[in-house]
Amino acid sequence: MTQVRGEPGKSNRLALLATLTLLAMTACWGSTFYLIKDLMDRVPAADFLAVRFAIASAAMLLIAPRAIGRLSPEVRRHALVLGCLYGGAQILQTVGLAHTAASVSGFITGMYVVFTPLLAAAILRTRITAVTWAAVLLAVCGLGVLTLQGLSIGYGEGLTLLAAALYALHIVGLGAWSKPSDALGMSILQCLVISVICLIAAAPGGITLPDRTGDWIAVVYMALFAGAAALFGQTWAQAHLAPTRSAIIMSMEPVFASFFAILLGGESLTLRMLGGGSMVLAAMLIVELVPRRKIEGEVTHLTV
Repeated sequence: MTQVRGEPGKSNRLALLATLTLLAMTACWGSTFYLIKDLMDRVPAADFLAVRFAIASAAMLLIAPRAIGRLSPEVRRHALVLGCLYGGAQILQTVGLAHTAASVSGFITGMYVVFTPLLAAAILRTRITAVTWAAVLLAVCGLGVLTLQGLSIGYGEGLTLLAAALYALHIVGLGAWSKPSDALGMSILQCLVISVICLIAAAPGGITLPDRTGDWIAVVYMALFAGAAALFGQTWAQAHLAPTRSAIIMSMEPVFASFFAILLGGESLTLRMLGGGSMVLAAMLIVELVPRRKIEGEVTHLTV
């Protein structure tokens, strides 16, 4: 498959819209951190994910029941692979979150911003420029300042690091395979695969359902907005953006997580939040404002 990025005019406007879409999706993800941490005190991780993505899949199929049928066999295979990567990452991240602090989980998950350019270079033979690496380094430093108060590698941290690698593979795969016309069908098929993986993981011990109204509201919100809508948004947006650029934009997730923790969770604004968040924001602005020819993948033909 060959994709051409960086065409003037309309493609520039689409790239801006794709960036805004990724930011909105990342904000949704950031709003779920404290919800998930609280919910897992009552519902096992795999059970929560199974219910969340089953609801998301049902909603997407209800809206577009024929979208998968319009996909070519090759695109379906790609969506199956991407769904397996994302589903595995979700389980590893959520289980890891149960064994480590939310701040540490947020930082380690954000390491996909490092894995993505490495994997893009290895798999897609994409040239990573010095400007891009500078943005990656700035984003990682910002994530560390924003989230870390000490880091030791244990069981939970190891699982989360593996999840970050799978997220990076998913980002690289979407960058290579997604097309705007296939985005809805690919999103639905990915969501169905994620649901099956999570159901298999939850099945041995039986599935525990939430027993509080507030928990069900949280699950439905995460299913529809941070699940179905976010997955569709990412799949569509990455048809217009290079993988590393997408990863740097999505590294805003912990920034949004801190914002919602202050707004809704009662946490206080600190200098660490301001400093770390500013560094991550600066990294995103670098890849958005530096001339396109200097940013990885914008004028590169990717052949897969």
